[in-house]
Amino acid sequence: MTDTPNTTTFGHVALHYGKPEDGPLTAKLFKLMGFVTREEIAYPDGTVFYHFLVDPHATNKGDGILYLAPLKDVPRALYEAIRSTFRADQPDEDKVVSDYRAAARENPEFGFHVGFLKSSLEELEEIVQRVQHAVETDPEFKGRVEVILNRAKPGTPEIDARMDASPVFRDVTRHTFGRNGVQAFVKTNLLAGPPLGDAVVIEFDYVFPEYETNMLTKSFD
Repeated sequence: MTDTPNTTTFGHVALHYGKPEDGPLTAKLFKLMGFVTREEIAYPDGTVFYHFLVDPHATNKGDGILYLAPLKDVPRALYEAIRSTFRADQPDEDKVVSDYRAAARENPEFGFHVGFLKSSLEELEEIVQRVQHAVETDPEFKGRVEVILNRAKPGTPEIDARMDASPVFRDVTRHTFGRNGVQAFVKTNLLAGPPLGDAVVIEFDYVFPEYETNMLTKSFD
C-alpha cells in the first residue's frame, strides 16, 4: 500500500439569510457571484436550504461547499436582543453601535466576512460587473447589496497599467493594504451575521502570480 500524505482542505461555510422570504433573492445573488447550485432542499415551512459549490471544477469530495440556510429562531432572538439593548437604528443608538458601523464602512474586513481567492482577474471583474448591474437594474436588490472595491496598491508599473485598463478598477480610489492584488467586497443585508445580525461581507481576491509576495502573503507592505 502506498502511503499518501494527510491533507486538510476547507470544508464548508454556513451562512444564513435573515428573513424567510429572502431565500430566493439571496440564492440569486450567490449565483451572480459565481457559486453553483448543487442541491436545494425545501423545508415544511416553505424556506429552502441551499448547497452551493464554490468551484464546480474542483474535486468536490465534501469540500469547497457554501451552505445557505434560513436564520433560526434562537439566533434571531439573540440578534434582536442585542439590537434592542444597544438601540440599534434608533435616534438614541448607543455609541458602541455607531462606532462599529463607522469602522465597518471604512474597512469591509473590520467584521465578519468570508473571502474567496480567484485565479483569474477577468473572472473577478465579471463577477463585479454582474453584481453591480443587478444592483443598478433589479429593484429587489435596491438597498440590499453594496459593492466596495480596493484597487491594487500603486507603485508597480505593470499592475498600475492593468488597473488603469480595468473596466472595474480604473476609477477606484481605495487601495489594498498589501501589494500585488485586488479586493472586491459584496456587502449584503440579505445575510444575517455577527455582531448585529444585519449584514455579511463576501470578499473576492485576486493576486498577481508573477510576484513573489502579495497582499495575502504579506499583509502590510
